[in-house]
Amino acid sequence: MTPNLTAFLRHRLFWPVAILVGLLLLNLIFTDNFFHIEIKDGHLYGSLIDIFRFGAPLMLVAMGMTLVIATSGIDLSVGSVVAISGALACLQISELGDQNSTGGVLRAVGVALVLSLILGAWNGLLVAGIGIQPIIATLILMVAGRGLAQLITGGQIITVNSTSYKLIGGGYWLTLPFGIIIVAVVLLLTALLTRRLALGLLIESVGGNAEASRLAGIGSRAVLMTVYTFCALCAGIAGLMISSNVSSADGNNAGLWIELDAILAVVIGGTSLAGGRFSLSGTMLGALIIQTLTTTIYSIGVPPQTTLLFKALVVTIVCLLQSPAFRAKVFHRRRRPTGAPPVAEEKVSVTA
Repeated sequence: MTPNLTAFLRHRLFWPVAILVGLLLLNLIFTDNFFHIEIKDGHLYGSLIDIFRFGAPLMLVAMGMTLVIATSGIDLSVGSVVAISGALACLQISELGDQNSTGGVLRAVGVALVLSLILGAWNGLLVAGIGIQPIIATLILMVAGRGLAQLITGGQIITVNSTSYKLIGGGYWLTLPFGIIIVAVVLLLTALLTRRLALGLLIESVGGNAEASRLAGIGSRAVLMTVYTFCALCAGIAGLMISSNVSSADGNNAGLWIELDAILAVVIGGTSLAGGRFSLSGTMLGALIIQTLTTTIYSIGVPPQTTLLFKALVVTIVCLLQSPAFRAKVFHRRRRPTGAPPVAEEKVSVTA
């Protein structure tokens, strides 16, 4: 095997890309016109477009989760923030005299996003300021936030009829779903802030060794506050997209278990749960894999009662293929025969 081919196979994005291509080819076999894209009423339509459109909220949540995990943390509250954001926006829009008022919709969206920022800052305060373990700190908001979302909706499903609000998750702009454009803009800004500025290095430094970073003069508390606030902001935008797509807010079910899919997307993309280095491009691939898998499950006719088991099986296979240790044991690493003498190490003599 040539060195170039070996390096290609060992690239961290090789297996996610291979799995995504495999799922797409599977759909090509079982789904008619899966790759067919057409323009209707000035909008792009097709199965591939739907994967991006329905996967946009997960991409946003996973993007924020990537930075949190890069600091060796975790955020279990993103699903609750999704529900709170959508519920608050829909409640305010439902109380407008004219639900198509652009100003009223913008105010509702702004208030929902500000609350999301506050909730993210609360998580950051618990983790960075008080020193609570991230899984416990965010679990508090995961439980309490779902109750807050139901208090906002009064335990009911709030429906709205706003064309302006519908644009966020269900509308189109420049022939593309508007949700895809939002994801692209947020991804571009995140990549610029983390890869063109020092923020990315600070995040990786805190994730690698927070105490050493503090001793080196890095404000680890400020970094942690920033990533948890950003993660909640991404979840808040995702909540707006989900609620606007269905023109309603359900405090009980909106964003339910999206935190688990987000964590899976991050792990599939090659970011280690131990913290340190992270990959935004890998996370996007991971989110696309999960959404494509969901689409595949329905298109090939997997029984609904076994959907979650099928999904868990495929994700497990993907994670195993991502593991260098697993590949080394199963595929190509040959162990030294029992009783064979160890390879002598080269000795370097040092003369005075």
